[in-house]
Amino acid sequence: MSTHINAASKGDIAETVLMPGDPLRAKFIAENYLENPKCYNEIRGMLGYTGTYKGVPVSVQGSGMGMPSMGIYSWELITEYGVQNIIRIGTAGSFHEDIKVRDIVVGMAASTDSNYIHAFDVPGNYAPCASYELITKLGEASKENNIPFKAGNIVSCDVFYELKEDWWKKWASMGIMAVEMEAAALYMNAAYNRVNAMAIMTISDHFVTGEKATAEERQNSFTDMMKLALETAIR
Repeated sequence: MSTHINAASKGDIAETVLMPGDPLRAKFIAENYLENPKCYNEIRGMLGYTGTYKGVPVSVQGSGMGMPSMGIYSWELITEYGVQNIIRIGTAGSFHEDIKVRDIVVGMAASTDSNYIHAFDVPGNYAPCASYELITKLGEASKENNIPFKAGNIVSCDVFYELKEDWWKKWASMGIMAVEMEAAALYMNAAYNRVNAMAIMTISDHFVTGEKATAEERQNSFTDMMKLALETAIR
């Protein structure tokens, strides 16, 4: 049992974990996709489940919002429970007209405005990136299941309610596809501990058009992303 996860032993959590920010999304995935799911964590309402998908053990664990929360849960999964692969499944806001609401994006790299890297005492800037191994598996799963995605650089930001309305345009000018709040911390934790991580997001908000998905859609209807992550997880 770790500080924030009350699984009894390493065996309670699979080596591959899907991590949505919303614990209710974790519950939805467990109940609708996993066989014989068992809840191993309820501390602070951050639900975690382990079951099987097509016969392969898979866990799904809520991360909460923001890099500090993702940093805590992913660190404990890796260091206390031996997790080797973490796939973030969440939502993001698009910065470009051709990346539309409900499109799936994958963060090959995660730029950030956070100082999370200070924990690792790196003497300079650091470029957090996804696992090539997981991206390769994702590509295979995408082709086999006819679920397309777009890959590139995303940005993980600490602030949700920015005061400057056009703050995002400078990121967009550098080719950043979309904004979210967790991937950079996940990628840094994974890099330091020599495990695999990847972030898959469904576009829920659009900074150019103003379109937004509803709260219910965010929680329950982004099923293509969920299926793509699960198919990647069992390879």
